Amino acid sequence: MTSPASVRVVVFQHGLGALDYAVPAGLTLAPGDAVSVPLGPRVISGVVWDEGRLEGREVEAKRLRPVAGKLDIPPLSAPMRRLCEWVADYYLASLAGVIRMVWPSVAFLGEREIVEYRLGGQLPGRMTPARLQAVERLEGRQGIVRDLARMADVSEAVVRGLVTAGTLVAEVVGADGALAQPDAGFAPPVLEAAQAEVAGEMAAAVGAGGFAPYLLEGVTGSGKTEVYFEAVAAALEAGGQALVLVPEIALTAPWLARFAARFGCAPVSWHSDLKASERRAAWAAVADGRAKVVVGARSALFLPFKDLRVTIVDEAHETSFKQEEGVHYHARDVAVMRAREEDAVVILATATPAIETQVQAAKGTYRHLQLPARFGGAQMPDISAVDLRRYPPARGHWLSPPLAAAVTATLGRGEQALLFLNRRGYAPLTLCRHCGERIQCPNCTAWMVEHRLSKRLACHHCGHQTPVPPRCPECGEADSLVACGPGVERIAEEVGRVWPEARVAIVTSDTVNSPARAAELVRAVEAKEIDVLIGTQMVTKGYHFPELTLVGVVDADLGLSGGDLRAGERTFQQVAQVAGRAGRGAKPGKVLIQTHQPQARLMQALVAGDPAAFYEAETEARRDLGLPPFGRLAAIIVSSEDAAAALAAARAIGAAAPQMEGLSVLGPAAAPLAMLRGRHRQRLLVQARRSLALQRVLRDWLGAVAVPGNVRVVVDVDPYSFV
Repeated sequence: MTSPASVRVVVFQHGLGALDYAVPAGLTLAPGDAVSVPLGPRVISGVVWDEGRLEGREVEAKRLRPVAGKLDIPPLSAPMRRLCEWVADYYLASLAGVIRMVWPSVAFLGEREIVEYRLGGQLPGRMTPARLQAVERLEGRQGIVRDLARMADVSEAVVRGLVTAGTLVAEVVGADGALAQPDAGFAPPVLEAAQAEVAGEMAAAVGAGGFAPYLLEGVTGSGKTEVYFEAVAAALEAGGQALVLVPEIALTAPWLARFAARFGCAPVSWHSDLKASERRAAWAAVADGRAKVVVGARSALFLPFKDLRVTIVDEAHETSFKQEEGVHYHARDVAVMRAREEDAVVILATATPAIETQVQAAKGTYRHLQLPARFGGAQMPDISAVDLRRYPPARGHWLSPPLAAAVTATLGRGEQALLFLNRRGYAPLTLCRHCGERIQCPNCTAWMVEHRLSKRLACHHCGHQTPVPPRCPECGEADSLVACGPGVERIAEEVGRVWPEARVAIVTSDTVNSPARAAELVRAVEAKEIDVLIGTQMVTKGYHFPELTLVGVVDADLGLSGGDLRAGERTFQQVAQVAGRAGRGAKPGKVLIQTHQPQARLMQALVAGDPAAFYEAETEARRDLGLPPFGRLAAIIVSSEDAAAALAAARAIGAAAPQMEGLSVLGPAAAPLAMLRGRHRQRLLVQARRSLALQRVLRDWLGAVAVPGNVRVVVDVDPYSFV
């Protein structure tokens, strides 16, 4: 193959696009190759791109600097390059930023050894609280400095100090060995007729090859996982690879056990909690085709698969598939686009499809497969609403008399109960009863949440923490601070008072933050060592506990205060999902939903078991208002550490808004979270008709506005967060 005289390279340098370089004699380059190139006095990395696909300033050939060298990294395939272009264009992101998701830092390590550290030396002479915390939390753990800092929840400087003191000793980690290979024929399941029909169609599509998008809709407990495993088996039989995306990697323990039972070994995992050496090994195994099945968080979607045959998006309705930092992509939609580029099958599996997904299925864009009944004859739970206006909890309590009586009856039968409240911590607000001061985060316009178990106040937006003060920080009054409202810890406190013999587990991202902890939770519940589970949205999906027969939704109205177009849909999905944890075995299940709005359409649909009625009304409302999926939305978030600069820039952007039919702009206005992580924030909301080329309009509009260097402008296409 003859290399061209020059190549266009997407360089990994913020603010730069594609640059042209000369190809030195003897070096052969092709689109997708990783290269090192000179930029000023430095040498940086980049990727060779297809001729004619990217704009760039034409430079005389004699003035071009030569490519410094070709890097030993598997090249970006043509389908992956097209996907990167689509993501960058659709979400108004830099192409280099998207490529860095495909080539994370571990991709550049190659076969080089990694130096990790573990406890093994003497304690340092000076033990600070941070050092003590690190030593306690790093017992039995190993990783690079960044890994250990994350594990111990301390700064990297603290970890480096322990390395210098000799407390942490070096361990060289070499190239990793062979992987266990899943076997499609290891333990084929016995499927019911409806399951077998659905599984057969999807498996046939995987075997045949070609792009095929499916919506797999099945009620909770219908066996969706076992069904889509047959599509994974078909990919293995064809010699290809499979990817399963899950919304919460900490919740994969039950899934991993089911996978190993079906295929004989665990799949390869990909998520942010992996050590650098583990990420390096996983990335390399995916790239060279050794990793046949990968389960991971949304970032796994950008792994460089060699022969991807099927992608499954499990719990496809989950809002956590929307990335809120960096490139604001939605993994569900990008999964469909990647399958199209790879000529592969994509399966969106859920019990409560998003309205956008349902509309695509109704149009015939997605093939809609349904599992309307639970596996093995298990019945859906009986659902009823508790009107808190008629049956209010006793003073100082949060559980109504009907729900408390149901818990008593459930425990009396030796069965298990689950109480759901989507609010971490003990109380969402701490105020002074003397002066009325409300304790707010210093970095965000948000209240500090009390976490009584850890004796701290925490901001759930920026992570700022502080001990609970003994006095009001405003007036100095002692013992004047009072917790307002309930979180899961407060519900656990009430359960402990009312049912002192009950064994309780709190399930939140604070307590179940890894697959290992999730596995221990599953073991304890299945062994009947836990009587009452109390949790946030983490308990709404993935768990199958046959002895769990009662679900109580403590505050079903909480999610309706979100103030965005998806608040009702999100609440319906959460309550329907958590209700689905009840009665999944032979014993019947019961669900009690505490609400002040039992007459609301959403509550009526839940009680009647009629999701179609709710979704039909919600879809028509969106259609009438021109909201997604029948119209387009984009948020423009303007932020700066200088409040005046953020406001001025936002006003300049608003004043430059194009005047055209089918486009309306709301704002600028201070964001609901007017300050986040120390940055003052203004928002504009853009609404457009479906046929408008919104990305082109936004690109031209924002490109014409001069923004100061101390102001950041972020565009969120198809926003899910409105704060």
